[in-house]
Amino acid sequence: MREFTTPLLVEPTGHRNATELLMQRFRTSPDHVAFEVRAPNAAITDPWRQVTTRQFVDEVRALAKGFIAAGLQPGGSLAIMSPTRYEWALADMAAWFAGAVVVPIYETSAAPQVTAILADADVRLAIAGTAEHALLLEQGFEQARTPGLGIWTMDARPGADLADLVLRGAGIPDSAVEERRLLADLGSVATIVYTSGTTAAPKGALITHGNFVGQVLNVAAAYTEVVREGGNTIIFLPMAHVLARGLQLTCLANGMRIAHLSDPRDVVPALGALKPTFLVVVPRVLQKIQASAAAAATKKHLGPVWASAQKTAVAWGRFAEARDADPAARAAPGLSVRHALFDRLFYARLRKLVGGRLDYLLSGAAALDAELSLFFRGLGLPVIEGYGLTETTAPLTGNMPGSIKAGSVGVPMPGTTVRLSDRGEVLARGVGVFAGYRGPADNTDAFADGFFRTGDLGELDELGRLTLKGRIKDVIVTAGGKTVSPAIWEGYVEGDPLVAHAVMVGEGKPFLGGLVLLDPESVAAWAEREGIADLAGLRIPDDGGAVQIDDARLLTAIGKAVSAANAKIAGSEQVRRFVLLLTDLSEANGIVTPTMKLKRGAFTERARHIVDSLYADKRSQA
Repeated sequence: MREFTTPLLVEPTGHRNATELLMQRFRTSPDHVAFEVRAPNAAITDPWRQVTTRQFVDEVRALAKGFIAAGLQPGGSLAIMSPTRYEWALADMAAWFAGAVVVPIYETSAAPQVTAILADADVRLAIAGTAEHALLLEQGFEQARTPGLGIWTMDARPGADLADLVLRGAGIPDSAVEERRLLADLGSVATIVYTSGTTAAPKGALITHGNFVGQVLNVAAAYTEVVREGGNTIIFLPMAHVLARGLQLTCLANGMRIAHLSDPRDVVPALGALKPTFLVVVPRVLQKIQASAAAAATKKHLGPVWASAQKTAVAWGRFAEARDADPAARAAPGLSVRHALFDRLFYARLRKLVGGRLDYLLSGAAALDAELSLFFRGLGLPVIEGYGLTETTAPLTGNMPGSIKAGSVGVPMPGTTVRLSDRGEVLARGVGVFAGYRGPADNTDAFADGFFRTGDLGELDELGRLTLKGRIKDVIVTAGGKTVSPAIWEGYVEGDPLVAHAVMVGEGKPFLGGLVLLDPESVAAWAEREGIADLAGLRIPDDGGAVQIDDARLLTAIGKAVSAANAKIAGSEQVRRFVLLLTDLSEANGIVTPTMKLKRGAFTERARHIVDSLYADKRSQA
């Protein structure tokens, strides 16, 4: 199949712009609790402040008045640089109420990135999370030589915080805000989101109010089992990511409570306190949950029992998939007995650990290992994997409740067409596809026949489900002329919790090699479980480079993952030699994006000497 379309479920024409997603909810359910807000420095288990839709609208209007009083003009750009928190949501919506265009900046962005975004987007006013963020923005305005209207912080800062802005706008009438709120239509630019740039310099994607409205209405209509009145979620993705903002709008429009967390370490205790009905996660979170469960079982001398429980969960996940296709399907008696036993021993406890109310987990941002998806489904925590980009206003495709296929990223979202080019590139057209890049030159090769070119390779099955096969720019051609997409092998190896990233190399070489970047935290936990004391001294190089790890025990452990990955692919696509590496995986080091995706080009260039030694050194082999 070369093309598949999912029909539109809801026309967005009943909304003037994205602010109507909030206002329609306000008119029908003003006293519904829309947010749960953690007080500064409060414990996770302390009571969270509840904010109703009415209170949120009042706070949004008051802040929008402040923006107007500060001199922000309709269509002007407003930057937000902060960790994920309630005030991010407040500033985002208030900017739209004031008729502005929102420019998110990742809180981890370096000074040159901040300067470039402020200059390119012609930002006039900025909201910072902390005084440190404010300083970066101030320096950015100076370097960009852009005349700014001021920088205000979410943290208390007398005379320069959000409370001060609200005071400045006290004299602005409600009618002025309402006039501004209605200026934008569905074709107006709502936000300029700068792509994370794994293979190129970041580009400003112009996302319209219509993109947001179309996505929110149709995602809600397609996922009624997930998006439901009375449900709730915790957003711990960066709010600068378009997926987090789309998720937030979907919840606001459909009566689901939202809580925000900026520190991933707070997520597990928050699950017990807030008991969400669904979560959006990245695969790494799921890997760590599985690894933690295995470690806990091993500590109690139940390692072999847990291994059997894990296999049973995967088998039950496969049965659940078969039952999706044929409701009359029945599990084998032995499987049913084992599943019931392990549910009492392990699965129920894991469900309780994540709050006890989770209906679904939604996974995106990176490939999800099929067995990991089946494992969680077998636990009673089905994972809906999806796929999207900044340029598609987050979701482009997604599995559907009742039709989840592990290893697939699902069918096109309602109102979306996915087409495959002759080369197998995924092309997209639909309600979420953006208006283009801010820089005209960036649009030259971005579209083909009206379809956005994603740069990803894929296949469509007979039901229109998409399976990704890697990035076009990552394809390797060996010295023997074999063309290989590295993503499949890399995904299998990255399924090991000890591995942060795996990179296949071999362009123009006689065979394929692998660079395996270790996860220091997971390696330390593994070493403790194995009783290996001397690995505690592993040090990440502070010069931005990578250091090779030749520890035989780690090579053996990772070698099993490499061998397992090789066993699942053709011989010509297997990695013959690999090395283990430690490097600084912070964004500041320049080899990962703000969403922790590896910048392959930057990393392999920096590790060129290691790649060369890989082909000269015969010590490390799969």
